[in-house]
Amino acid sequence: MQNQENTQEQQPKPKSKRFAIVLGILVVVGATFGITKYIHSMHHEETDDAQVDAYISPVIPRVSGYVNEIKVTDNQMVKKGDTLLVLDDRDLRIKLEQAEAALAAAQSGVSIAEATTTASQANVATTEANVSALEAQIEAAKVNVWRATQDFNRYSNLIKDKSITQQQFEQAQAAKQTAERQLQVIVEQKNAAIRQSKAAASQSNATSKQISVAEATIKQKQAEVDAAKLNLSYTVITAAQDGMVSKINIQPGQLVQAGQSLFNVVGDGSVWVIANFKETQLSKMKVGEKVTVSIDAFDGHEFEAKLVSLSPATGAKFTLLPPDNASGNFVKVVQRVPVKIAFTNPNDAMVKQLRPGMNAIVDVHLD
Repeated sequence: MQNQENTQEQQPKPKSKRFAIVLGILVVVGATFGITKYIHSMHHEETDDAQVDAYISPVIPRVSGYVNEIKVTDNQMVKKGDTLLVLDDRDLRIKLEQAEAALAAAQSGVSIAEATTTASQANVATTEANVSALEAQIEAAKVNVWRATQDFNRYSNLIKDKSITQQQFEQAQAAKQTAERQLQVIVEQKNAAIRQSKAAASQSNATSKQISVAEATIKQKQAEVDAAKLNLSYTVITAAQDGMVSKINIQPGQLVQAGQSLFNVVGDGSVWVIANFKETQLSKMKVGEKVTVSIDAFDGHEFEAKLVSLSPATGAKFTLLPPDNASGNFVKVVQRVPVKIAFTNPNDAMVKQLRPGMNAIVDVHLD
């Protein structure tokens, strides 16, 4: 009986030994893993809050209109300048014709104003010539008045002595009065010619101003024509960059508004990674450091990259309602700062397969 009891007491010992061995192995493995991670953390900063990014160009019409034709399909590769879709341009063509007609009318107005100005200037020259001619006639009339006055004075002395007849005296008196009257008429004609000359000059100035107004109108109408042509060119929407067309959510005949985002063109061959590191991880990170990037879609493949730049602010600051922790009543949250990481070999075939939005794991090698 005692042997059986001793045998039962000795049976648990092998189990305790195996448990101790397993526990020791776990402790060694855990310690090794912890030490390795600690050493790694001293020279590396990692985050899995990262995504592949690229230039995404939205296709936005500059004018409103009905979709006439869609030239591309979903996921199609396009080159910069390729036609993506065409809007109905009939309304804009009519507006262009109206603007061109208004421009032609304005140009005709300038021609008429120039002709009127030329006629006014000719009229001014004519009136000025008339004034000069009348001034010459006035001088001649003054001479006639002087001569007739001298004759009248002589005849006045002679009539007293009865040396001449009364008829001769009256003829001299009539000649003097006629000469004075002619001088008065010519002076009045000169004054009228001066007034006419001033009126012609005023009309010429007015027509000159009309030319300036007409030329300004031409510039305005020309600007309207240019704007109409520009709007007409906007009915053909082209790709702003090389890339791949996203899903197209419009159909022919659909009305689109100016500024409405229709679909996107994802840039071809230019991708990078945006990693959101905690603010506590940035103390040792520098621009130019080597980075290893792992993409979830390509498990096991590591991409070589480098740190290009750090964001000037945390990601939360660019949100619609950025947080404000100025008050004393708040829960402190560790902020994240976006870091841009560029691939060392962007022409690599594997890099070409990356798509914006893919999840990534980023490992920055600290210097």
